[in-house]
Amino acid sequence: MTRATTAIATILTLAAAPGFAQDAPEKGSPLEGRPETEAAQKLAPESPPALPTEEADLPLDMLKAPDGFTVEVYASGINNARTLRVAEDGTVFVGNWQGNDIYVIPAGGGEPRKIYEGLDWPNGLALHDGDLYIAEHTKISVAEDIMDNLDNPPELKEIYSELGEPRPHGWRFLAVGPDEKLYVSNSSPCNICAREDGFGEIRRMELDGTGAEPILTGMRNTVGFDFHPETANLWFTDNQRDWLSEDIPQDELNVLTEEGQDFGFPYCHNGLYTDPEFGWGRQCSEFADPVALLGPHTAPLGMRFYTAESFPEDYRGQIFIAKHGPWNRTEKAGAEVAVAYLDGETGIARTEPFLTGFIQDNRYVGRPVDVDWLPDGSMLVSDDWNGAVYRVSYDGQ
Repeated sequence: MTRATTAIATILTLAAAPGFAQDAPEKGSPLEGRPETEAAQKLAPESPPALPTEEADLPLDMLKAPDGFTVEVYASGINNARTLRVAEDGTVFVGNWQGNDIYVIPAGGGEPRKIYEGLDWPNGLALHDGDLYIAEHTKISVAEDIMDNLDNPPELKEIYSELGEPRPHGWRFLAVGPDEKLYVSNSSPCNICAREDGFGEIRRMELDGTGAEPILTGMRNTVGFDFHPETANLWFTDNQRDWLSEDIPQDELNVLTEEGQDFGFPYCHNGLYTDPEFGWGRQCSEFADPVALLGPHTAPLGMRFYTAESFPEDYRGQIFIAKHGPWNRTEKAGAEVAVAYLDGETGIARTEPFLTGFIQDNRYVGRPVDVDWLPDGSMLVSDDWNGAVYRVSYDGQ
């Protein structure tokens, strides 16, 4: 080896070493703002296995639910399985983010199959009167009469195209509200940054995509919301900023009690303290407080109120939350399905783990993304790490 090649090899080795001052990450990168300390430099987003896990290799024996509950595999082989939507007859639609496909699982279970391919981050799904709405990265489309045409899916009809251009946090969540209008997330396009018009919102529109308007602001990144079954208030999870600390801020559960509320990003975190960069001159009293703190960097995503009756009475009317788990904490914690117990109409008394075991020896063996309910009241949980959907049922006394 020549002196020149030795020098180049030394430079490359140093550049790869933790803590070495490498080129700054691109704006919007999840690594933007990462401290140049050895421990922090070891933290980065974790990619799931390249292919879905074979059913025989799924971590079923590691997953734990309370006494009386049974956990089983409902479907496997669904690349990047994320958002779940269950039709009245039990047909299950599964969206994803990185996989860019939409899957369907037949009513009663069975082999999942693709019905749409080559989309653009089709994370958001909603069902209404036999139509399937799909929120991609920059647009919303509808598959009309999909329930009558599962064997010959209709062409997607674009109804809305005013979402943000490709940015971080561009995976959408979508739902039809009790008012029969579409609600879609348009999260903040950064880890921490000044506000940009149109971002940090949940928008409401007619089912044909017209009349879009924001109903709240100051949201950082939601990938899950639902409506209270009695009051119709919108509740949403919100993932908070990175690289402030391993232990702060905590991720949040919020409730919209008045249209137009501001939830504080990027000025205030957790309703408790202002941001060290953007919070100057602001006070947390200006903004709506979260109703529950869900742990630091636990990444709460999909959430649903439990409105069925097959689970014990204590769970009825409560909120089940899929926590994806952290990538930027040295000790992983919180990859689980949790239950939040309501205190009145707009409060939370406590949260507790419900389905655990997705972390073993500080490594992921699965990562929950969304929950939804089958017609028999049992719960489905998607796992994008393994490309699987689990069913949790109650058969105890």
